Amino acid sequence: MKAKTKMVHGGITRDEQTGAVSVPIYQVSTYKQDGVGNFRGYEYSRTGNPTRHALEEVIADLENGHAGFAFGSGMAAITSVMMLFNSGDHIVMTDDVYGGSYRLMTKVLNRFELDHSFVDTSFPEQVENAIQENTKALFIETPTNPLLKTTDIRKMAEIAKKHNLLLIVDNTFASPYWQQPLDFGADIVLHSATKYIGGHSDVVAGLVVVGTEKLAEDLHFIQNSVGAVLGPQDSWLLLRGIKTLALRMEAIEKNTKDIIEFLQKHDKVTKIYYPGLEDHRDHELAKSQTSGFGGMVSFDVGSEELAEQVLAKVKYFTLAESLGAVESLISLPAKMTHASIPRDRRIELGITDGLIRVSVGIEDSEDLIEDLKQAMK
Repeated sequence: MKAKTKMVHGGITRDEQTGAVSVPIYQVSTYKQDGVGNFRGYEYSRTGNPTRHALEEVIADLENGHAGFAFGSGMAAITSVMMLFNSGDHIVMTDDVYGGSYRLMTKVLNRFELDHSFVDTSFPEQVENAIQENTKALFIETPTNPLLKTTDIRKMAEIAKKHNLLLIVDNTFASPYWQQPLDFGADIVLHSATKYIGGHSDVVAGLVVVGTEKLAEDLHFIQNSVGAVLGPQDSWLLLRGIKTLALRMEAIEKNTKDIIEFLQKHDKVTKIYYPGLEDHRDHELAKSQTSGFGGMVSFDVGSEELAEQVLAKVKYFTLAESLGAVESLISLPAKMTHASIPRDRRIELGITDGLIRVSVGIEDSEDLIEDLKQAMK
């Protein structure tokens, strides 16, 4: 089944009892049992819900995985995955990681003595050097947020296998339409489904796909125990969003290419971060593991003053957190998505005060370019 077809026909696509072509919203907390312990597949909606199950089945299909899990947010998904580990374990993580992931590791999970090291995972030797006796997993973002660096998933899988580690990939930026990390050897894939998978700025959710029965059993136990599950209404919204994911991703990438052509010619843009550019350091690697380059672009305008002017003057780009929606969004990572990272650390990573991040939407690209042009005068 081709990708576009799988978006529509993957997983559970209809209600078998009524023939409804849209999975119903099972707004229910508990289920009648035919006898003590004799239930019809569901007993309590924290443990399982038919609408959530349909979503979990389709995301497993899209990522070519063994089982899927739906959580109340992307951070709930990451936290639940981290609960697979024990106090005293060590995780090697991408340095240019989402600010919320950085905060989780450095301000919350460190209290439970889950140790971590941040390294530039686009350099495999740095990953090798960071592995300790108590290291249990590699956690990578590719492409990264907001500098769009690419990590070689195949190489990370090779390192993980060599050291008996789990490989966890945050696939939010690429989406399951452009990239399937499990195919390259990853063990766990996760998404902030709030972004491209939902795609309409109307739901907060997280999704995880695992590659083995053992991981499925372990993560289901954690999901059921912790209870950070996605509700049926939000599950249904994601099911609907997935049906148009392929069309949205293609339209977004086309717009992104047009915008980059404009940025390349603008005298106030000092640097552009986008793996689709041939002069991007990771361009060839990105081509080898993704079928598209997506709609996330970061560019530096040289100063915080000009960056804030642009954000204040745009009309079609919405100044907002998040990404991956049908409407174009714009943000200043240093003061928004990555504000939780200390400034000296941000500068060290290359997240300058003049760095602007845009999530390109499906509007007409000419309007978006005109909007940026007038804002940058």
